[in-house]
Amino acid sequence: MLSPNVQKSIRNSYQNLQAQLDNFVPRRAQNYLVAEIAKSLSGSYHKTNRMLVAEAGTGIGKSLSYLMGAIPVAIANNRKVVISTATVALQEQLLNKDLPLFRRITDLNFSFIVAKGRQRYCCAEKLASAAGVDGGQMAMFETKPKQADIELLQKLYHELAQQRWDGDRDSWPDPIDDAIWQLIVSDKHTCNHSFAAHRHCPFQKARAELDKNDVIIANHSLVMSDANLGGGVILPEPENTIYVFDEAHHLPHVARDHSSASATLKGAASWLEKLNQSLAKFSNLADEKRVSRFRNLAQESFQQLIPTLSQLPNRFNIEGFEEGVFRFENGELPDWLEEQAKELKRDSQKANQAVAKIADLIAERVKEGELSSRLAEPALTELGFYIQRLENLQQVWALMAEVVPDKAAPLARWLEVSPERDRDFIVNVAPLEIGWQLDQQLWSRCIGAVLVSATMRALNSFHYFCRQAGISEKEEDGVQFLALASPFDYKQQAELLIPKMDYEPAAPQFTQYLSQRLEHFIEPNKANLVLFSSYWQMKEVAEYIAPICKSKGWTLQLQGTKSRNEILKKHKNLIKKQKTSVLFGTGSFSEGLDLPGELLENLVITKIPFAVPTSPIEQAHAEYIQNRGGNPFMQITVPEASKKLIQSVGRLLRKERDSGRVVILDRRIVSKRYGKQLLDSLPPFKRNIEY
Repeated sequence: MLSPNVQKSIRNSYQNLQAQLDNFVPRRAQNYLVAEIAKSLSGSYHKTNRMLVAEAGTGIGKSLSYLMGAIPVAIANNRKVVISTATVALQEQLLNKDLPLFRRITDLNFSFIVAKGRQRYCCAEKLASAAGVDGGQMAMFETKPKQADIELLQKLYHELAQQRWDGDRDSWPDPIDDAIWQLIVSDKHTCNHSFAAHRHCPFQKARAELDKNDVIIANHSLVMSDANLGGGVILPEPENTIYVFDEAHHLPHVARDHSSASATLKGAASWLEKLNQSLAKFSNLADEKRVSRFRNLAQESFQQLIPTLSQLPNRFNIEGFEEGVFRFENGELPDWLEEQAKELKRDSQKANQAVAKIADLIAERVKEGELSSRLAEPALTELGFYIQRLENLQQVWALMAEVVPDKAAPLARWLEVSPERDRDFIVNVAPLEIGWQLDQQLWSRCIGAVLVSATMRALNSFHYFCRQAGISEKEEDGVQFLALASPFDYKQQAELLIPKMDYEPAAPQFTQYLSQRLEHFIEPNKANLVLFSSYWQMKEVAEYIAPICKSKGWTLQLQGTKSRNEILKKHKNLIKKQKTSVLFGTGSFSEGLDLPGELLENLVITKIPFAVPTSPIEQAHAEYIQNRGGNPFMQITVPEASKKLIQSVGRLLRKERDSGRVVILDRRIVSKRYGKQLLDSLPPFKRNIEY
């Protein structure tokens, strides 16, 4: 239950907030959200299942709400808080604005830090080798390195050694090329605790700092990486953690990506061959009596894996591939491939275990003082690369060999033509439903969880999200649900215009017709944002309308032609001078774009953002629902479109005094039966529907 001390702390912080912020307007919705978060996490509704799922519209102040509601409960019970976001922008807002503000207004003493994955840090030993220190290991380069690359690596090494750089990729002043970073990135295999030097490497230092802090800012990807490792490896253990997932609607997709795997056939055979040739070199560094068994096991498995993976591409008929992809219907493999997958699973597992054991035996000799670090570390670094690849190979074939379940959703399995190597294929496997895994890894283990977003519901219901995220909607399970409307006065502040259109998007004439009509919906001397569902259509329309914009003195900018920052900087300057600015954007401009006040007064949506199930995962999911007698369009496509449409219209009003107009040029929103559901899930703008 909510203790008097926690209640008092929350009340004090809210009163102090009013004193700290100029023009502060108390909001009932924010007060309510803070109270419900604190009560849910304190077990007021359910003793063990302490969860709240909340949709909080723009302008409520959800980030301050969960800080005020969750941190006092965590501190009072000596728990950690992990705040997970989907975007870097929100992480920066929490780090630089929201958490410092909360620390000023609260009577609690707490610390906070940003957590990053291992891949954001360099490995000091790899960097030393790549920079050529002590002779170095230039063999790390697949091709001859450029002089500029060597100079950069030497500069990175020097700055790290002098403690002027912390080894964090993001804190280096200039972008580091991916090819260079992959040579020096930290990974779990080469970061060996038995070596004294590795105990003070950039990642280990950062990890040690996490343990000292009460509040940790992470992202969904890092939380899922930690969960897949068993939890408590990178972040605090779930059993001692309160999770806050902001932008929570992204979580199921991130979780699915982390449970997917892919590997090439001929490509894998090629690096396995290289590993086989180097095995004697590695084994010579370990104790001969103990290593011989594992060397033999590794070689035996390579003798099975290499020819099988090399010959497997010959069994597939490329003519059966559609645009370079072949999907196995219902996730079912032909009998011969099912047997082959079982053998590849067994052999890759055997190879992985044997090679990992050889690495352990080398590290053991270093620890015992029988082998110098100078000799061992380059070998262990190289072995680390191979062990990572072996783990991935094992995961791919373990998933390929899994039996298709009778009741649960099957795995999506497909092949892609490799762009890297002739007559090679990439084997891909992904789960269709990930909710059970999120429940197993997070919800059933953590102290409590708060999931918030401005767009959590689809078609005015939490059902679609709960199914994706593995969250129970049964009343007895105690999960709390909140849908808090934005404080905006939508009817007074904005108009929704659905003009008369001669064609709907399915018509072949639609793009040309759209090009001709669009200029009539652009407002002169104002900020205009036009959202498209496809990059192709955006370019087609832009080509037609660009000369018209130029003749009228309007400035047209397209997403993707320059960086987002450059486009927005120019847009702001134009609006400052009261010029006409027209931005054309696709998906990523419909979420996370913050243009308050006069920076956006006219929003045009060209099409309902229906996703065409083009990816093999989407096709497999639609097939699964159809096989069970469902309707994939109504069960997946329409709810997803509803969420995206709400996000799109959410670009218009960002602050309480904003105003403007939303124009939807897709008549299906009034002509189709599902259109009414989509329309009714939008904010209650003043409607103007032309007939």
